[in-house]
Amino acid sequence: MKRFSPSEIEPKWQKIWDETGVYTADLDTEKPKYLAMSMFNYPSGAGIHIGHAMNYTISDVKARFKRQQGFESYYPIGWDAFGLPAENYAIKAGVSPQESMATIIPGYHKQYKAMGWSNDWEKEIATHKPEYYKWTQWIFWKMCSEGLAYQDARMQWWCTKCQTVLANEQVIEGRCWRHDGKDDPVVQKKEVKQWFFKITDYADELLDATDALDWTDTVKLAQKNWIGRTEGINIDYEVVGSDKKLTCFTTTPVNYGMTFIVIAPEHEMVTELTTSEKKSEVDDYVAACITKTELERQQEGKDKTGVFTGSYVINHLTGEKAPIWVADFVLAGFGTGAVQGCPAHDERDFEFAQKFGLPIIRVVEGEDGKTERVVDPSKESVDQVKLNHGIQRKMVNSGQFDGLLFDEGMQKTMDYFESQGWGTRQVNYKMRDWSVSRQRYWGAPIPIVNCPKDGTVLIPEDQLPVVLPELDDFKPAGDGRSALARATDWLQTTCPECGGPAERETDTLDTYICSSWYMYRYMDPHNQEEIFSTDRVRKWEPIDFYNGGDHATAHLLYARFIGHFFKKLGLIDEPEPFKQFVFNGKVTAQNGEMFSKSKGNGIDPLEIINQGYGADALRTYLMFAAPLEFWAKWDPNGVPGTHRFLNRLWNLVQEFTKASDSSVNNKDETEWKEAGLDYYTHKMIKKMTEDLEANRYNTAIAASMENVNVLYKIKDQHGIDSSVSWREALESAVVCIAPFAPHVSEELWHQLGHSSSVHTGTWPKYDEAKLVTDTITIVVQVNGKVRAKLEVAADASEDSVKEAALAEENVQKFIGDKKPTKVIYVPGRLVSVVVR
Repeated sequence: MKRFSPSEIEPKWQKIWDETGVYTADLDTEKPKYLAMSMFNYPSGAGIHIGHAMNYTISDVKARFKRQQGFESYYPIGWDAFGLPAENYAIKAGVSPQESMATIIPGYHKQYKAMGWSNDWEKEIATHKPEYYKWTQWIFWKMCSEGLAYQDARMQWWCTKCQTVLANEQVIEGRCWRHDGKDDPVVQKKEVKQWFFKITDYADELLDATDALDWTDTVKLAQKNWIGRTEGINIDYEVVGSDKKLTCFTTTPVNYGMTFIVIAPEHEMVTELTTSEKKSEVDDYVAACITKTELERQQEGKDKTGVFTGSYVINHLTGEKAPIWVADFVLAGFGTGAVQGCPAHDERDFEFAQKFGLPIIRVVEGEDGKTERVVDPSKESVDQVKLNHGIQRKMVNSGQFDGLLFDEGMQKTMDYFESQGWGTRQVNYKMRDWSVSRQRYWGAPIPIVNCPKDGTVLIPEDQLPVVLPELDDFKPAGDGRSALARATDWLQTTCPECGGPAERETDTLDTYICSSWYMYRYMDPHNQEEIFSTDRVRKWEPIDFYNGGDHATAHLLYARFIGHFFKKLGLIDEPEPFKQFVFNGKVTAQNGEMFSKSKGNGIDPLEIINQGYGADALRTYLMFAAPLEFWAKWDPNGVPGTHRFLNRLWNLVQEFTKASDSSVNNKDETEWKEAGLDYYTHKMIKKMTEDLEANRYNTAIAASMENVNVLYKIKDQHGIDSSVSWREALESAVVCIAPFAPHVSEELWHQLGHSSSVHTGTWPKYDEAKLVTDTITIVVQVNGKVRAKLEVAADASEDSVKEAALAEENVQKFIGDKKPTKVIYVPGRLVSVVVR
C-alpha cells in the first residue's frame, strides 16, 4: 500500500491548486454566494503563529464547506500593512517600511499556502498600496463633505517612545500596548490637535441594530457597553459664594439623599472651584490621576481616593450644603464630568462616603423595609441599602415623593426639576468620537493642507491619492509631528483655495480606518474608478461569516459605523457588514499562559508541518481541541493524534483500491447494507452537515472519527471489497473531512478515481430513509467510566445485551480476571458493570 506522507502530498496539491485556480471566485457569478473571512492580519517579520493558524483555519473551514455545497465561495486575502507594528519592525530591521513589506508579504504567501488555506490570491489587497489608500483617503474626504469630520485639541494618551497618540484601549497598566514592559516609560496625557469622526452621531442607530446581530453574545454586550447609552437629567447646582453653576448628570436623581458632588480631575472647573487653602493638595492629586488609564480609575474593588476642593453647592431639595470633591473614578469625557453622590443607594458612593466620613441618607426603603433616614455604615452595608432595579421599592424620606415606587419616583423627580428650571433631561453616551489621526509616518496621509490664509483646506477629490513619500529617516520628528514634517519637498504645496503656499497635514490616518472598510474592497479589489461597484457589493454583502479573537470591540464598532455611513451614501443596501461573527478562543500553553516569544513557549505552525505531521493534522487538531468560543490548552499529543486518524482513513482507501484492482468477488450490496455501511455513512453526513452549519467543528470531527472507527469494525467483521457501498462510504468520509484536511482528502479523492477537485460541489446529502434502523446504541461502563459502545437489535433481550457487553474486548480488558459484582441494564441506553 502507498504510505501516508504529508510532506509529499501537501506541496503537490498546493502547486496544483495554484495552477488550476480552484479557489478563484467569480465575483459576477449567478450562483449563490458565500463570503467567509477572518480579521485582517498585520504583517510583521515574525511570520504566522499558532493564533493565526487557529483564526484563519476557522474561516477557511467554513469557506471550504460552502464551496463543497455548491456556493460560489470566496475566501479573500489581504494585509493590514500600515500602522505601528510594521513601522516598528522596519525601524528594528534598519529598512524602510516599503522595503520591509516587499520582503515580508511574499514570505506570508508561502506560509499561508503551507497551511492549506483556500485564499483567492488573484484578488489580494494591501492597505499600504496607493490603489488602496486612495479610497481610505476618499472616506476621510466624504466624512468632511458630510460634516462628520472635524479637528479639535484634546487631552490624549501620548506614548513618549512611539511619539504618537494612543486610544484608551491601547494603554495597558499605564504603558503603551506595543511595549508594556516594566522598564518602558509610562504614557502621558498631552493636549494634541486631532482629527475626529462623529461616530456619536450614529450611536443610537448602531445600538438599536445590535440585538439582531447573529454574533457571539459577549461581543454584542461589549458593543452595547462601549456605546453606553444612558438616559437621565443634567442638574445645575449653584456654587456657594459665587455666581458659578456646576452641572451634574445622573440617571437616578434620589436628591433628598444627595450629600456631596464629585468632579473629574480633568474637569474644566477644577481650578476655579479649588480654594487657595486646598490648591496644593488638589494640584498634587490631579497630577497623579492623569497618569492612570480610565480602566484603572474605574476598576471595581479599587480603594477610593479623592480630595476636597474647599467649595460647596446647595442641594435644591434639602437646602443643605454639599461639598465638592475631586476623585479619579469620575471621567471627564462621560456626561458632564461631574456626578452627585447619593451614598445610601450606590455602592461606589457608599464606599467613598464611608472612607471620607460623608453623610449617608436613606431615601429608598431598605431590603428589609427599613426607613431610618441616617444610615450608619458600621451597622449597615451597601448591600442592604443599594438599589435593585429588579425589585421596586418605595421612596422614603423624600418629601413629596414619599410612597412612590422607585421608577415612578425618578420620573416625577425629573419632571419637578425641569418645572423648577433646575435641570434638563439628557441622553448621554460612553462612546466618544473616533480619533482618526496619528503622529506617525507609516499610514495613509490625511488629504488636508494648512494654509496661512484659508486655514484647513480639503484636497480636491480628483487629486487623490496623496501619495506617501518614501523616506530614509522615518522616525518621529520629535516635536509631536510625524517624520513627514521633514519631507520638505512633499510638505510644501499650494493651497487648493487661493493658490498660495501651504503645508500638507503631517498626521496620518489611524490604521483602524484601513480595516474599517476592507471587506467591501475585497468585493471589487481592482476598481480604480470608484471605491467599489455598488452593484457588485450589493450582490456579495453582507459578509456571511467573520471571526477573530482580538479587537472585537473597537474594530467591529468602527466597521459597523462605516457600513451605516456607506448605507447613507447609497453605496450599499445592508448597513451591517457582518451577518455572523464568532469570537473564537485562543490556544494557550498547558499551564494556561499565553504563548510568548519572550517566555520561549511559542508554537510555530510551520515547525509542526515540517516535522512530518503536515498542515492537515495541525488544522484538524486545532478545530478539534475545543468548541470555537472556548480557549484551548495546547496538547503536544494532539497533532500526532489527528495524524493517526488521517492515516487510518488513508489506509482504508488503500485497502479499497487494492480490492478494486484484484479479482475478488464483491459481496451483495444487501449484505453491506445489513452490515451498516449505508446507515453509518448517512449518520456521519447528517451530523457533520449540521455541526458545520452551526460552527460545532469539534463535534463534526468527532463524528468523522467515530465513522472511521465503525468502518474498521465492519472491515474486521466482514472484510472490504470494491462494492458500491464501500465506495460511497469512503468517498463520503473523504469529502466530509475535506474542509479540515484539504490535502489528504484531495489526494484520496483522486485515488478513488475522480479527476475534478474534492473541494468544489462535492458535499453529500444525507438520506433520512437510510437513517432508519432496527438497532440501538448501548453505552457500556465499567466502574462508571465508558469503555465501549454496542450496536444491538432494538428488541434484544436484557440477557443478550449483557452478554454482548461483557464480550466486548475493551470491557474484558478492564474486568480482567475479576468477576463482576453487578451488571446493571438500563433498557435502551446503558449497561453498567461493577467490578471490585
